[in-house]
Amino acid sequence: MQSSLSHTPEPGTYLIEKVVSGGLGLARDESGVVLIRGALPGERVRAEIRSGKGVRQGRVTEVLEASPDRVSGSNLPTTDLAHARYEAQLRYKRDFVVEALTRIGKLSGHRVEETVPSPAQTGYRSGAQYLITPQGLAYRERREHRPRLVEHDPLIAPFVADLLNRLDPQLLAPAGEIAVRGSFLTGEVVAALIGPGEPRAYLRAADHLMDAGAVGVSLAAPAGKRFSAGVRLIAGESTVAERFGDVILPVSAVGFSQVNPAAAGLAYLQVAELAGQGTHAADLYGGAGAIARHLTRNFEQVTVLDSSAEALSRGRQAAGEAEIRNITFQQGAAEELEELSAEVIVVDPPRAGLDPAVRAHIQASTADRLVYVSCDPATWARDVGDLVGRGWKLGRVVPHDFYPQTSHVEVVSVLER
Repeated sequence: MQSSLSHTPEPGTYLIEKVVSGGLGLARDESGVVLIRGALPGERVRAEIRSGKGVRQGRVTEVLEASPDRVSGSNLPTTDLAHARYEAQLRYKRDFVVEALTRIGKLSGHRVEETVPSPAQTGYRSGAQYLITPQGLAYRERREHRPRLVEHDPLIAPFVADLLNRLDPQLLAPAGEIAVRGSFLTGEVVAALIGPGEPRAYLRAADHLMDAGAVGVSLAAPAGKRFSAGVRLIAGESTVAERFGDVILPVSAVGFSQVNPAAAGLAYLQVAELAGQGTHAADLYGGAGAIARHLTRNFEQVTVLDSSAEALSRGRQAAGEAEIRNITFQQGAAEELEELSAEVIVVDPPRAGLDPAVRAHIQASTADRLVYVSCDPATWARDVGDLVGRGWKLGRVVPHDFYPQTSHVEVVSVLER
């Protein structure tokens, strides 16, 4: 959207053209493009700009002419769109998908539907990970990696926040971080302490967490890749039950599962609709089977593939307890597939999108339908553009908002050949 302000900005002020991925306002000056955090389309702002390589970035220091969509909101590192009305956030997120599909996927003019809103705009997040500091729990500040104390996080579910508010950081030693995961279904919370050493060194911390209301505490060793160095249960339960759409699954503080289960459930139900029905569906990057379980009603056999033994174990346990017989869980990396025989493939990859080898496997498979769920419009658009070039046709594209008040957007889409 072009700014409605036509006059020339004063030195040090900027007219914001649009919001781009990452929640940054795009402006221009005599030196080119500037990306400004905290700005909205149509606004005139003063900003502090940092010099450096690549596109210059900065932050708003004063709003001179405000957008009608501006509201007061949290300025935590996790809430980079909280200064915009929720209706505007949904528009921006659709625009992110349209721009990625046009600029990266080279597919201009394809219809992108309106963003499906989250059932809750705040208090929706059932899990989080924090640094433990003597002063309290903290986030890492973006780009600078400085701790930033969290006095109030509007995104965290109230029952999780209540537990966190009862914690004394001094009693969590020697842990350096803590991950928590709660359940909207049961109201229960499990926690994982992250730190070096043996479980016996964390018994006091575990007792403190259990006294505060946690139903289970685990210990994870620090690692470059999240929770890859092993996890051991210290006390209580390792998981709690959560509902995603029509499916109830165990979730843990250390395994991946969407932290806004109500919003994720809406997307998973739509995935099942787009997948249709048939003999065999394969769910790559399927984790504990939150999506795949929705497919079992319409397919004779569903295969889940994932590299996480922890997620697959949770999925097998839940499927067994629910007496779901037509689902198989298989450990392995999607990149290492040699043969893929299925009528429908569902993919929900990490932010990096589909590896070229995975795209080649999909192309060589027997599938004539692909349902692609993505948490990154840029890599999704790259992959979709490549698949269209191989003969696939892009159908419905539906953005979903799992993370209100942030610039993150999920995309549910379908391709056929």
